[in-house]
Formats: sequence, structure tokens, C-alpha cells
Amino acid sequence: MTALATLATLGLPAMARAADDSDTIIVSALRTPVDSDQVPSSVTVLDQTALERAQPLALSDVLVTTPSLSLARNGGYGESTSLRIRGADPSQTVVVIDGMRVADPTATDGGFDFSQLFADDIARVEILRGPQSILWGSDAIGGIVNVTTVAPTRPLQADISVEGGSNQTVDAHAGLGGTSSLVDWRVSGTAFSTQGIPTLAGGTVPNGYSRQAASATTTFHLAPDVSLDVRGYWDSARNSYSDAYSVPTGIYPGDYGLTKQWSVYVGLNFALLDGRFKNRLSVMQDQTDNEDIDPANPVYDASPALTFVGHGRTRRYEYQGTFNAAKGVDLVFGAEREEEHMRVGSPYDAIQPYELFPEQATTNSVYGEARVTPFTGLTLNGGVRYDHQSQFGGNTVFSTGAAYTPDAGTTVLRASYDEGYKAPSLYQLYSDYGNPNLQPERARGWEVGVQRSLFGKAVQLGATWWERHTNNLIEFAFCPLTITPTTPAACSINFYGYYANVDVAQGRGLELTGSAHFAHVLVDANYSIVVNEDRTPGSVTYGDQLPRVPRHLFNGSLGYELPFGVTTSVAVRTSGSSVDGAYPFTLGGYTLVDWRAEWKLASGLTLFGRIENIGDVHYQTAYGYNSLGRTAYFGIRSHF
Repeated sequence: MTALATLATLGLPAMARAADDSDTIIVSALRTPVDSDQVPSSVTVLDQTALERAQPLALSDVLVTTPSLSLARNGGYGESTSLRIRGADPSQTVVVIDGMRVADPTATDGGFDFSQLFADDIARVEILRGPQSILWGSDAIGGIVNVTTVAPTRPLQADISVEGGSNQTVDAHAGLGGTSSLVDWRVSGTAFSTQGIPTLAGGTVPNGYSRQAASATTTFHLAPDVSLDVRGYWDSARNSYSDAYSVPTGIYPGDYGLTKQWSVYVGLNFALLDGRFKNRLSVMQDQTDNEDIDPANPVYDASPALTFVGHGRTRRYEYQGTFNAAKGVDLVFGAEREEEHMRVGSPYDAIQPYELFPEQATTNSVYGEARVTPFTGLTLNGGVRYDHQSQFGGNTVFSTGAAYTPDAGTTVLRASYDEGYKAPSLYQLYSDYGNPNLQPERARGWEVGVQRSLFGKAVQLGATWWERHTNNLIEFAFCPLTITPTTPAACSINFYGYYANVDVAQGRGLELTGSAHFAHVLVDANYSIVVNEDRTPGSVTYGDQLPRVPRHLFNGSLGYELPFGVTTSVAVRTSGSSVDGAYPFTLGGYTLVDWRAEWKLASGLTLFGRIENIGDVHYQTAYGYNSLGRTAYFGIRSHF
């Protein structure tokens, strides 16, 4: 195993090698496969081997080990989970699964809920940092998390895994698929359950969580250069909230939430001009239904009551073309239409427990990007995107960048400038706390970086400096207890608070990565400085770090390859202190130590196990919410 591939398999921040373990790392987050030494932005790639060695349950467990990425989770598995890339707001990260942008229009920020994204059936993950709005549009200010699920490579193949451990946790997954000259297909299913932990700090009642998921993908090979993709994804989850609302009087016992998600994709792919002109026409729909239920609500009635209802649907129509205009000249261009629909409701009184408010927004977009290699080793990128949003009209963003390697990938220099744009979510505009006068968030950022290989690529070193400036950040503004003539008009509608464009933020930081593989010993680490400050003129918090953004992050690992197919490693993750909330509250720094091992008993059969948070450190990533203490898991997986 090469040093870089091993680095990725330990679940630590580095770029994994392609599936054939060659010297070429392929990045697909740019909507078309690109060699990593031609990518002007910082990127991390984790392949299936990396994910299996890291042994994550939720995908966020391994994402948090990559550079400049922090995580906040309100309790155990299944609870609200937010991801920040380089300190950007969670809603400013776009999640793509098998080429489909996925998000929840009913979420407060309209972003993706990482609490429902588990690692089962995922073959590859790419994290592309910095504003990426040219190819991915609104929301892509922090970066992209690009997920690829398992695809068949043989006429018939299957995989199965089962693991269990602390907090009565059980996770089971199975998949079956095959490939032929006529059709490639795969189906998979997952079941997960855990007793959980008390959500609130000081709580005593564990909050259980269960999830079932299934997927089916089919590619029909209609002709040598024509194929049809049909994909479907479904998951259903139940999450207990009882601890979050229980008080000594026993009020609100047994609250729980239900979440259901469906995604359907149909895409026609065809190539012209001897394969130089590739085209894709597609339509997809992503739907989320959320309900919070109180079995016996003493405030409104004595029968089960809905305390929140949210129905969200996103339909997207896309055309994408890639054209090899000449040797060293590649073009990517396309047009999109996105239709968002949201209905949300919450209780008002005993007579009217909830009311649904339908809202919608439409965005039409065109984009184009050119990638030019004027001579071997130098790649230049440039792109432009125009969006027209039904509420906010037109907007144009630009990007440019370059990557240069003078020695066939041993040394890579990168530089890029990118712009971002994010329209307010439907919830921020039209919910009980909405503000129809909100303006879009806008960002511009740049980075420079260098990557160097030594001793025949046994040692990998990298450094990146980045900066980002963001205007019109949308935050929740709390209303004062006493209404005065100067109190914002929105407080007369909802006395608790409302969404407002209140912030200007300036971010900058440094990312250092390194790895070494000598004989059977593997060492790797990364350290990130993330400065993301409030720069709002006149703000009392001017110059302060934004909430839930630790300034210092460190990940490191020491691994050893033992005889008889045994691999073991110890990993350390350190997060500096941060603040949370409008008051603010302090979230203390912490250091976690994990141990992992796997034993390949035979071809395709592996035993694995881990102990996480060995020191049973008590820490918080969101103020007032617990985090998992010491946990242990053991499992078996097989590929055949």
C-alpha cells in the first residue's frame, strides 16, 4: 500500500489514490474527472478503503478529521449535526450524492442535515474547500462534500457488514449488484438503532435513534456512447427528544421526531464527435418530510399532537456538456433550473395546533468553465455563472485559478480566486421567524498552496493559506424583552426573534498536512488555524471569533501493519475552544484519543473493532448538549 493511500485509509486528512492505486488521483467534484495536480483548490479524497479503515458510523465521524473542518452535534447519533468548512456557516456547504445536489428546504438555513448521512454504501468522498459557486451554484461558499456510492465492477457481487457496541448500538448493511454489457445495477439496504445518550448536558434519559435506508441504481447501456441512469434513495428515521423537554414535573415526556427522505434521479448520457463532446440531460427530485410529535401534550390537549410539520421538495432540471475543444483545452458548461417548495407549521393554540404555509422559489442558471494546459505541468482555470432567482433577480460570480507541477506531480503549486452567492432559505424568508426583506449572502475568497513529495513519495507534505470575506451573513436576531420605538418592526410579529442580515465576516487560515510511510509504520498529521471573525461595523463583537468555530484544529495518527493481515492505529483529535450563542457561552477545547484495528481473515472477510474517546473526555460542540463519551464497537464485513 502506498503512503498516500494508507494515509487516507486511516481516515486522516490527505488525498487518497485512485482505485487502481496508481500515481494519479482523480477528482470528480469539478463535475468531470480531473487529475489532482490540475485542481487549483485544496481538496481531500477518501476512497472506500479509507472509509472502511476509519470505521465511521455517521459520515461526519470521518469528515471531521480532515483539514479546517469542525463539527457541532446536539447530542448523540441522529441529533442535529452541522458541518463548517474553514469556519463557514453550515448552510454554505453543498452536499452532492452521485451527482445530485441534496438539501432540505424546510431546514432553517435550507442546507443539508448531516445527521442522516451514514457511511453505509459510500465508496468515495471528496471535500473541495473554498467558494465553488461556478459549478454548484447557490450555497457553495464554504465548499463541496461530494459523495459517490458503491458501483458494481463484476458480473455479480455482494457485500454485507454487521457491527454493534456501546449504547446498545447495532448497524447492519447489505448490498448486491452486477455489471454487464447491457445493464449495471445495485440494490442496498441498511438498518441502524441505538439507545443513545441523554441529549442535554445533565440529562438522565437516553434519547434513542433508529434509521432504515435503501437505494437502487441502474445504468442501461443503450448504445456504445449512450446510457440511461436511474437512481432512487430512501431513508426513514425516528429520533427521541424526551430528555430535551423533560423537567421534574414530567412535562412533555416521550417526544419524538420522524424524518423521511426520498431522492429520484433520471439522466441520459450521450457522447458525440468520437467521445470529445459528452452530454448529460437529467431530472431529479429530492423530498423531505419532518414531523415532531408529542404523545401527550398537556398544553394543547391530552392526545398526541404535532408540534412541528415540515414538507420540503426540490426538483432540478439539468443539462451539462463537456467538450475537448483541442489538446489541452477542455470546456465544462451547462444550464439548470431548480424549483424549491416548502410547507412548515408549528403550534399556535389548542384550537389551531398547526398551520402549513406553502412557499416556493425558482432559480434558473447557466455556467461555463474552461481548463487550459498551455504546456505540460501548467493548468489554468476560469469560469463564470449567472443565476436568476425568483425573489432576488440576477447574480453573476467568477472564478480563476492555476495549478503547476514542474516535476510530474512531485511538487504541486496551487492558487485560486473564487466568488460565492447564497440566497436566503425559504424558512429564513417565510417561517414564523422569517424576514422577507433579507438579502443574499455574498463571498469572495482566495488561496495559495504547495504540496511536496520526498523520498519516492514515502513522505508527503503540504501547506495552504486561504482568505474569505463574506457580506450579509444571515443570523438569528433576538428581540429585546421590552418593546421600544427603536425596536425592529419584526419583533411585533414574533417577540422571540427573527432572521436578519447582521454580519460581515473575515476568514483566513493555514492548513498544514504531512504523512510518512516507512516499512510497516505509518505516521500522518494535520494542523489548521481557522480565524473567522465578526467584521460588522459598529458591532459589539467586532473582531471576535464567530460562534462554533475553533481557531485551532489538529489530527494525527500512528499506525502499524502487523503480520497476518492485522492493521492497528491510534488517532488523536484536538479542538481548540470556541464560543456559542448570542451571550456567548464558552465551549472548552478538548483532545480525543481513538484506537482502531482490523484483521483480514481471508479474501473479502474482515473483522474490525475500535474504542473511541478512550479517556472518556466530557466535551461539548454545541452549548448545553452532550457528546458521546467512551464507546467501543466490534463488527465483521465481507465482500464476495
